[in-house]
Amino acid sequence: MSTTTTLDRPDRATRTYPAYSTPLWRRVLLTREFAVIALLVAVIFYSNNNVPNFDGPLTFYYLFLDIAPILLIALPMTLVIITGEIDLSVASVVGLSSALVGLLHADAGLSIPVAGLIAILVGALCGAFNGFLVAYVGLPSLAVTIGTLALYRGIAQGLLGTKAITDFPDKWTDLAKERIAEGSSYPMILIPFVVLLVLFAWLLHFSSFGRGVYEIGLNDEAAHFSGVNVERTKFLLFVMAGAVSAFAGIYFTLRFGSARGDNANGMELQVIAAVLLGGVSIFGGRGALHGVVAGVVLIGVISSAMRLQGETVNVINIVIGTLLVLSVISTSLVAAAQQIWARRGRAGGPPSSETGQHRPAVAASESTNER
Repeated sequence: MSTTTTLDRPDRATRTYPAYSTPLWRRVLLTREFAVIALLVAVIFYSNNNVPNFDGPLTFYYLFLDIAPILLIALPMTLVIITGEIDLSVASVVGLSSALVGLLHADAGLSIPVAGLIAILVGALCGAFNGFLVAYVGLPSLAVTIGTLALYRGIAQGLLGTKAITDFPDKWTDLAKERIAEGSSYPMILIPFVVLLVLFAWLLHFSSFGRGVYEIGLNDEAAHFSGVNVERTKFLLFVMAGAVSAFAGIYFTLRFGSARGDNANGMELQVIAAVLLGGVSIFGGRGALHGVVAGVVLIGVISSAMRLQGETVNVINIVIGTLLVLSVISTSLVAAAQQIWARRGRAGGPPSSETGQHRPAVAASESTNER
């Protein structure tokens, strides 16, 4: 009769985690997320000293007003992309939410809170439709959300046509632009954003649900066999994306005081660009929310600084697009460099590593099996 201890089990003996062999400060600071944060600090420092009026009291106020919808939608989008999926319909949900709030308030006479709640429920249903087709039917999310992008946008424009609804109470349009405190550079919309940021950060980084999200992105079949409910996780993420996008649509409508079916047209590309710039892998399995938030703010700061310098929208888009391409290329270059370094390290390693002299755990398991 033989017994096998935990140390003797081959699966435990051969399982290694190279990333954790490096010091903690390197694992925390030498990451793509902190590279984005460092670049953001550098751009802000440069703009404060070289861009006229960038250090004025209104710059960051309007900056956060502009990027608030992107910040909001980027939170669930981060989790969706980490699973290896994508949602291109988020901006169309923003437009649909805007149209619904306008119609329910102006035509049905509902209050803004009630109309907004209905719009959020509809947004969650839109996300549920996406999630059902992706998670349970098994269709590719790219194809599904390209289709629902057109579907939801078409419904929004069909509801309003070419007209815009602008009859909103001043107290609600003023609230969308209200500052946190008198003279503050931070608008009130940052409060619900911070609440959602804490919620999504806990889900992704400090819960078993978040660990399942990463496992799905690395290998959904392995995640399934390890006990992760892959279908339910993906479905819930698309529901979250739809609900948060609808909330962003309500803010967008009240901020500009106009409900239109074409509101936020093209915003989905800005959201995805910011998420990828923030360090999330488009192939899934990697990413962190602090990098995504820094990526969104970085794009906003660059856009704001270039507008203050008188640059056109086309030039700004070229610069941001180039930055995104370089960020994607840099990831591939770093991965290639690490592979080359690892191969050189193995080639120059001691021959005893090949002969098994440094494999006590495996040898122990072999002797146990022989017994």
